Amino acid sequence: MEYHDKEWGTPLHDDQKLFEFLVLESFQAGLSWYIVLKKRDNFRKAFANFDAKKVAKFDKKKFDQLMQDTGIVRNRMKIEAAINNAKCFLQIQKEFGSFDKYVWGFTGGKTITNERSSLKDVPAKTPESDAMSKDMGKRGFKFRGSTICYAFMQAVGIVDDHVDDCWKKNKKAK
Repeated sequence: MEYHDKEWGTPLHDDQKLFEFLVLESFQAGLSWYIVLKKRDNFRKAFANFDAKKVAKFDKKKFDQLMQDTGIVRNRMKIEAAINNAKCFLQIQKEFGSFDKYVWGFTGGKTITNERSSLKDVPAKTPESDAMSKDMGKRGFKFRGSTICYAFMQAVGIVDDHVDDCWKKNKKAK
């Protein structure tokens, strides 16, 4: 509840925080978000406070340490993806000036505010998340399918999928 009330769906433009959400969303794939949230502080420690420059330099020794770290989700492919994606993230920063400019570009720099009467009305992916996933794939990102991209877009406020009777949706409408 605290995550929803203070973070989820709030527009975010800080590259380091965007990298954090990108990594956490990829680790969440196939798991409940609650599991990842419980381990969030451990992920911060394990992934150098989500400093993409540091994560991009992780070597085999650091990878092996992460595989032994019981405080995080120890999935070989997801850990490899986080390191790989840090390198891709840095390339995007070079090309676009910021990762923020890149990801918000998929919606023209504006939040897409959807009308959702219930959670069952929220799709798993959209044409915008399909486009983000496809482009990220061309750029070498791993664990970046359309569903992961859509969850990321929701988490960082690129998409507002709060249901219509949510206090946070109503607060934004005022």
